[in-house]
Amino acid sequence: MTVLVYAEHDNQELKSATLATITAASQIDSDIHVLVAGSNAQAVADSAAQVAGVNKVLLADNPALANALAENIAPLVVELAGAYSHIIAPATTTGKNFLPRVAALLDVSMVSDITAVIDAKTFERPIYAGNATATVQSAEDKIVLSVRGTAFDSAPATGGSASVESVSVGGDSGKSSFVGEELAKSDRPELTSANIVVSGGRALASGENFTKYIEPLADKLGAAMGASRAAVDAGFVPNDFQVGQTGKIVAPNLYIAVGISGAIQHLAGMKDSKTIVAINTDPEAPIASVADYFLEADYQVAVPELTSKL
Repeated sequence: MTVLVYAEHDNQELKSATLATITAASQIDSDIHVLVAGSNAQAVADSAAQVAGVNKVLLADNPALANALAENIAPLVVELAGAYSHIIAPATTTGKNFLPRVAALLDVSMVSDITAVIDAKTFERPIYAGNATATVQSAEDKIVLSVRGTAFDSAPATGGSASVESVSVGGDSGKSSFVGEELAKSDRPELTSANIVVSGGRALASGENFTKYIEPLADKLGAAMGASRAAVDAGFVPNDFQVGQTGKIVAPNLYIAVGISGAIQHLAGMKDSKTIVAINTDPEAPIASVADYFLEADYQVAVPELTSKL
């Protein structure tokens, strides 16, 4: 068996979700190839070649692949699929976009968002908003998987010495075109890869309170900022802050939840955090059931005091 891992990147650097996906791939088979599809992405391919456990890197360098349009990526992966028993990608926005198309073009079923590898054909994945874990076995000859990056440790970024091979397959399908993007810029760590996350909920009541209470604490800790869906829907913060089943899945070393009751959908996005600290006035709030430390207090008192002591 040989496993093909799709590399998540921005044409400049390899994303951490790829390293976690390589770890998942290594639990399936030791023969791992990584596909870097992009434009002027030689630096990404060189980085992928250094990852421990990678045997070969395939570089598909084409302007049509610069923005990872699913209509262009999926046919490329299908062209390469013949030599592989497993095709794996991170369960990110990009992976969720193109990988089901790959499965459909190959006429196979797909196992999505896996959190554990039992064997080469058997995997675990969360269901019911993370309240249960299903063990799924695939009978397909070619298995298509997406991997929840927070469920696996990152493979070492150095120590490997894989070869880089250019492939000429792939191009513009003519079905879509890239128009533009608006990216949120922040000096704080990226939410999905941060070691510490400070999140606020609807109890903060306004965006000004996020600025007044959450931002200083996050800055002191060097943390990323997050929010519950209720806070995002109320317009307190942008939707790229949202943590939860319909937002971003995070598993930092420390997760601080301020004024978050802990709806099932939010817990599904952060319950795998190593240490969870909750600050809430309601001791019966659902988040208390997953918190390692629960402080029953008014955030307007507790958070400034905590920030001042750091």
